[in-house]
Amino acid sequence: MVGVVKRRGRLLTLEPLFHRGLSAVLTPGGRVRFEPGDVIAAGPGRKGFVAWRRIGRPDSARDVVEALLVERGHARSYPRAAEREARAVARSPHGRAPRVDLRELPTFTIDPAEAKDFDDAISARVEGDGRVRVWVHVADVTAFVRPGGALDEEARRRATSVYAPGTVEPMLPHVLSSGECSLRPGEDRLAVTVELEMDEARVRKARFMRTLIRSDARLTYDQVDRVFAGRERAQEPWAEPLAAARRVARALRDRRRRRGGLEIDSAEPRFEFDAEGRVRAVTRERQTESHWLIEELMVLANEQVAGYLEDHRVPTIYRIHERPDLDAIERLADQLASIDVPTPPLPDRLSPQQAERAAGAISRRVAAYARRSGRGREAFPGLVLRALKQAVYSPRNVGHSGLASSRYCHFTSPIRRYPDIVVHRALLQALGLDDAAHPASELPELAIHCSAREREAMEIERDADDICLAFRLEDIVAESWSQGGHANAGGPCFEGEVVGLIERGAFVRFGPEGFDGFLPLRRLPGWYDLNELGTVLIGRGAGARAIRLGDPLKVAVERVDPPRGHVDLLPAWDL
Repeated sequence: MVGVVKRRGRLLTLEPLFHRGLSAVLTPGGRVRFEPGDVIAAGPGRKGFVAWRRIGRPDSARDVVEALLVERGHARSYPRAAEREARAVARSPHGRAPRVDLRELPTFTIDPAEAKDFDDAISARVEGDGRVRVWVHVADVTAFVRPGGALDEEARRRATSVYAPGTVEPMLPHVLSSGECSLRPGEDRLAVTVELEMDEARVRKARFMRTLIRSDARLTYDQVDRVFAGRERAQEPWAEPLAAARRVARALRDRRRRRGGLEIDSAEPRFEFDAEGRVRAVTRERQTESHWLIEELMVLANEQVAGYLEDHRVPTIYRIHERPDLDAIERLADQLASIDVPTPPLPDRLSPQQAERAAGAISRRVAAYARRSGRGREAFPGLVLRALKQAVYSPRNVGHSGLASSRYCHFTSPIRRYPDIVVHRALLQALGLDDAAHPASELPELAIHCSAREREAMEIERDADDICLAFRLEDIVAESWSQGGHANAGGPCFEGEVVGLIERGAFVRFGPEGFDGFLPLRRLPGWYDLNELGTVLIGRGAGARAIRLGDPLKVAVERVDPPRGHVDLLPAWDL
């Protein structure tokens, strides 16, 4: 149990931090020292709950995020046997497989500024005939993590890294994840490389090999975008390879659009913390050309590996995204029409292939409409995604609908995803470079496990974002009040957008930071009915108004509960 220590007379109790529930009586003494107001983790003992870890204070966003990870079952440490094995293999990786030495090849990574685990690196050059040769280098984690060991067992159990604001729960111990496996600049690293001879977006020839590489530059997305915009000059030795990679990525992106791939324009929050663990600032990061460059090249490498394994009938785990249900796409078109968003015309009866292409066409039309009109940029991507099925892992390949790809797997992030390790082992065994592939009988259960762990990680990351956003909002509201009163009882007002509707009210995203809150209908005059499509709250009575998905809405903050990531709103328009 994770909670806040409270004093109740002579007793110390533990009040749940993340949900409402019964408090537990704490047993005094023990090895963990704490005081009232602390956030701790405790478990049942003989005479009450016994603290086993002091986490921090409830007014520190970083401490509350740490508490969330602990509460969701992340011990924040590794079994001793796994740690020992990681330290040993970091000094001496397994095997002495022959490797192609590519250390003289100009190579670079592009990652977020705060990243420490660099899974992949890129090399590219224009050949004499004008075609481009691309190398996608991926950390050779299988040289460090062998089947059956304590390290592999723990990595398999975790199945994925969890990235929360200000911290990470890595799948592999730090000595590997941000150390010997990470493709850091200026250091020799073991890799598995996909070499691709390209003719615009067409792969003329692919080669897979174990390699030794050395990255020349650790670039960030922001830095590359500045180069692309002409605000910064690219440096040698990575200037020409970056330009060549950009040319290929643009061709790949154009082809994916023509094939009917999805286009989802969404933004992710990025947080800055001060020394005390408080959220100092929030910015929103949208995908830019630098992101698309890496995404397209990684997708290309993943497709080539999946195709090779399927062609050679090698059992593995694919990343699949099934075609959308026909009814779901028809409903999506009806939902958008109900709020006056233009969509491509649909035939009277959709085939599965038509539904797949329609989903891509709708996503592109909606993204363009939102950019042009400024309406629904927050709401409409979620509406499109809810009409689609969720991508999962499976030993049976059915293609990836969202990417318009017939054969796809996860290969390019083995430091942070266990399915990528499975794929590496299958590929290397098929190439005669290793003998550690997972037996086919293991794959169905392993795919289910990895899919479930991925969903759990996504939920934790989403909840942690909500917590940090709520902490920042609480500070903004407090700062605003300290500078003077407000006519509105809810404090400062914000411009927002309706991103979801239920019978009880509206979910609103507001402010440049992208805060989320709930506006209950009991705070509005009149009474409301939600239409059948869930896109409009139809108001009746004096002062009532229609509230549509994607509409702008002015709101004020009534209450913020940071540890639970909850924000209650008030209307701030003229009623």
